[in-house]
Amino acid sequence: MLKFITGGVCAAEGFRAAGIHVGVKTHAVWKRDVALIVSDVECAAAAVFTKNVVKAAPIHVDRRHLADGKARAIIANSGNANACAPHGEEYAERMCAAAAGALGCEAGDVLVSSTGVIGQTINIRAIESGVPELCAALERSDRASDAAAHAIMTTDTAKKEAAVETVVGGRTVRLGGIAKGSGMIHPNMGTMLCFLTTDCAISPEMIKTALLETVSVSFNRISVDGDTSTNDSCMVLANGLAGNEPITARGPDYDAFLSALRALCIRLAKEMASDGEGAKHLISCTVSGAASEACAETVAKSVISSTLTKAAIFGADANWGRVLCAMGYSGEEFDPEKVDVRFASAAGEIAVCEKGRGLDFDEELAKRILTEHDVEILISMGEGDASCTCWGCDITYDYIRINGDYRT
Repeated sequence: MLKFITGGVCAAEGFRAAGIHVGVKTHAVWKRDVALIVSDVECAAAAVFTKNVVKAAPIHVDRRHLADGKARAIIANSGNANACAPHGEEYAERMCAAAAGALGCEAGDVLVSSTGVIGQTINIRAIESGVPELCAALERSDRASDAAAHAIMTTDTAKKEAAVETVVGGRTVRLGGIAKGSGMIHPNMGTMLCFLTTDCAISPEMIKTALLETVSVSFNRISVDGDTSTNDSCMVLANGLAGNEPITARGPDYDAFLSALRALCIRLAKEMASDGEGAKHLISCTVSGAASEACAETVAKSVISSTLTKAAIFGADANWGRVLCAMGYSGEEFDPEKVDVRFASAAGEIAVCEKGRGLDFDEELAKRILTEHDVEILISMGEGDASCTCWGCDITYDYIRINGDYRT
């Protein structure tokens, strides 16, 4: 029933999008800098935000606007984080008011996000002046979702966009999303923005429950560099235009919707990990045979977050000792003499460690395996039957170059 489709945030019925350049970015590879996503009708809405104590102004505004569990539009800019900056909340509210005025809705029905440099005053006049053009560009099309996806990019090298289709209550339901994130990515959100849309009919309470359950197994299982940003936001709008019986409690309909939302967000999360700043490899770490899923997750996160493991993958060096070391400081208790480690990719699979001891293996085959873009680290702990997969990337010379002159 579940399948991936085209359309991004415009795949679901009743959603339009746009992305244009207004002048927030003065010099950047990706010129578009303001995006708008709008539903034809009011939506049930929910969001998850960064756990960083230092939070950007838009997050404080969004929490107020989401108090009633409803929204109709999202306006977002790149090029400036509007975090720790003069007039932060005032300007975030002005972004919402500008969009609301052009759309004919209340400012409280608009959510707002920003991403970019911290501590600099956002060019609110450029955004306000550009809103009429932004609204005029709204349409329901693949092109419109693409424009919005590009408008929220900063150091990303590729857009993050996906959509899925499933059946809920006998009706076809679609979900779509766009996201950005390349650096400052770590569990408990990273410098990511993710905007999700669906035409499924679902209550504000259940859409929030579904989002929380989904984020924990998708965006909170990726890491690029161990940094958690001030602006991280994942928002979802559900307008109900699919016509299914509204989901108000757990059950088969909720399960079908949750499966689709998880598939969508895992796809977007993997795209973020794959596009880590300067990265050459997507690293998937699957821990099996753990005593619990929580244990497996902690260990997998520790491995994908290990700078030395990342460096080894960058160098196509089958240094499995880095993996065991990262497992050992994860904080989980386990018997190292039960651990097996394998590396795998499209080029094949190779066992490098068995029962906590190194194996003789073909170094040339190992190098071919680790030279592929998508690399898997497969760990068996021998402690139980729980498992978990987390995603990360290697660390390269380019990561230092990108972040060494990010502000200037």
